[in-house]
Amino acid sequence: MVDVESDGPIPGDYSMVSFGAIVVEPELNRSFYGQLKPISAKWIPEALKVCGFSRDETMAFDDPMEVMEKFATWLKENCKGRMFFISDNNGFDWGYINWYFHHFTGENPFGFSSQNLGSLYKGLVKDTFKTFKHLRKTRHTHHPVDDARGNAEALLHMKREMDLKIKL
Repeated sequence: MVDVESDGPIPGDYSMVSFGAIVVEPELNRSFYGQLKPISAKWIPEALKVCGFSRDETMAFDDPMEVMEKFATWLKENCKGRMFFISDNNGFDWGYINWYFHHFTGENPFGFSSQNLGSLYKGLVKDTFKTFKHLRKTRHTHHPVDDARGNAEALLHMKREMDLKIKL
């Protein structure tokens, strides 16, 4: 489960500020957190406000190539077999992770597809107007590890209580 915070709407023109990932398993104790120095002079103050950082703070974050290499290593050490990228907003989150992996490391260990947690839930309950967010236990704080953890809790609930067929 992955969550991304950024300083704008699209990768490349704007920067991924931070991201969090957590292995979806009952313990939810294997997580990764990265803070990345901006790659662009463009940024939207309102987007950074959501993240809780100032532009000056983000300028002191880690080199994006180093962070993505560390994340790739963490994934290899913590995930066996085929990995599935799942997030609350996979179009946004996967877009940033995919762009950064390809740009800085040459490949995306997740491959070319992702899953949307909200769409999984809507299919389970057969209602496109329903949301899974009430299944989170961890409060949604816009810290990406907290948000990934809450989404992982919701996915575990769907597997355990709603008979979602998924291999974790």
